[in-house]
Amino acid sequence: MSIADGGGTELVIDGPGMPRYAARGLTQTLDPIDAAGVLARSVNGGLLDFSPPQMRKYTSTISCQDVEAPALDGVWPGDVLTVDCAAELAYLTVTDAPGRPVVEGSERVVYDYTYYRPRLTMRVISYTVSRDEYGHLTQWSLVLEEA
Repeated sequence: MSIADGGGTELVIDGPGMPRYAARGLTQTLDPIDAAGVLARSVNGGLLDFSPPQMRKYTSTISCQDVEAPALDGVWPGDVLTVDCAAELAYLTVTDAPGRPVVEGSERVVYDYTYYRPRLTMRVISYTVSRDEYGHLTQWSLVLEEA
């Protein structure tokens, strides 16, 4: 489900999907996982990076308040999902390339930079869903880490 087909979001989660009216106005973060930054100071005070390149992965929190709940029944911590992110990454167009697979049709160029939505294979870490019955609003969040 996407904005183009009336779902109200660019976020696509392969598998459970995203029901209509469950993700309008969502917020998604993309942050490096803790293991991506193994930093230490030398005896001379210089900051050194000991993080291995294979640890350059993302963690993501997706949160929203909308009318319906997302389709999370049967989704459990540890499950692998493919996520077409709503959050964007960018790179210098002339010298770089995207660091992750690109969601088809999501690339856009602004001056010297190309912005794109990454397609990430992620594991479910946790999620929460709550319901305001009187206000008819469902609040939810989903925490993922790149596999």
